Amino acid sequence: MISARELLAGPRGRRLCLELATAVRDDDGGLAVAASAAAFALDPGAGTSRVRLTAVSDGSDPSEHEVPTPSPAEVAGLFRGTPTPSPTEADLLVALRDAVDVARYWQEPDGEDVLAATPDVREALLPTAQAVVSAPHAAWWTTPIERSAQLVATLDARDSQIYAPFTGAVVDHLATWRAETAQAEERAAREYPRDVRASFSGSWWSIPPHALTGSTRALGSSGPAGLWFVEDRFDDGAATVRAVAVPPQARVYEITGPDAWADLCRRHPLDVTACRRHDWFRTTGRDGAWVIPDWAAVGREYDGVHLTVAGYLTTAGRAVPVDGAASVLAGWDADRTVWLTDVAVTGEPQTWGAARPRDLDPHRRLSPPLDGPDRARLVAQPRSASMAVATASSTGVVPPTRSHW
Repeated sequence: MISARELLAGPRGRRLCLELATAVRDDDGGLAVAASAAAFALDPGAGTSRVRLTAVSDGSDPSEHEVPTPSPAEVAGLFRGTPTPSPTEADLLVALRDAVDVARYWQEPDGEDVLAATPDVREALLPTAQAVVSAPHAAWWTTPIERSAQLVATLDARDSQIYAPFTGAVVDHLATWRAETAQAEERAAREYPRDVRASFSGSWWSIPPHALTGSTRALGSSGPAGLWFVEDRFDDGAATVRAVAVPPQARVYEITGPDAWADLCRRHPLDVTACRRHDWFRTTGRDGAWVIPDWAAVGREYDGVHLTVAGYLTTAGRAVPVDGAASVLAGWDADRTVWLTDVAVTGEPQTWGAARPRDLDPHRRLSPPLDGPDRARLVAQPRSASMAVATASSTGVVPPTRSHW
């Protein structure tokens, strides 16, 4: 597993620890209220895109009930004065889900991300980070692709389907993507504002073409990881889940952290400075040359690229140095493998639907029902991250939503 300080070096890792600390270390709610108030004061949209409402029932003036705004140092003091229990599997899944959900690479970090990055709070979160990296239920976060059970979960979001299996020729699609990305960069260099602080947004993601097939492991009875960890989700609906036939000799590159991401960018660089500079300046504060991997070139060397959960938490949202330039891992969900070769989906499709309450966001398997041998296998199987989809139960999994693009 990664170290606690490595976890806290990444924006998403810090947010995970903040979410976890305010959930499992807060008996009376006071810590969560203090952290929320401090985050509101630090949020770049405070008072405009983000407002704080006060409700009263006794007819008094709401201004008399304003929540005090503690400093980051005061919030850190509350963290230090609160015991750190060992997180359960549910604690970890929910905190990771929430840390992924609020990721944004097209604007400034929100107040919670800013709070978690302050030196005082970051240091005070160290015991929480240590509890995470020591947790048995987080051991799979550093593991490579689970080749025996890869699932593609197609999210039915409003009038579109996200993460549907790709049905064309991958090599042709990558070549088209490469040509269109180069053309977009040339156009951006001509037409986009020169001022990096201009109120302008363009392309912000760095993942392979989003139409390609992406798959994740199964989380035992909680279903596919692809239903738990979705960036910027906002739409609840059903999802169709199928198994992916992983080629036996598939060459899969593992993004395990910033070094692995930088190495991929260094070996197959594609300049995207003009396209990304405004958005990535806002999210990282860095102004300079930017690169992403040339996925067409990567596809000639590898069949797929897998982002480990630890790789996501330590890398996503950072300005990762790449030989004088930099890159941002943006738009890639934790544990997702994107396939740069043709892969087939197999087996009978399953439909998963959202259930409530929202605080747990369980999913239930809607079809086909579990009966006979399937139900018997479910009872006999231990809870395991590599559990095949055929043995998934009707409990647990976050509602799917639409991707940002």
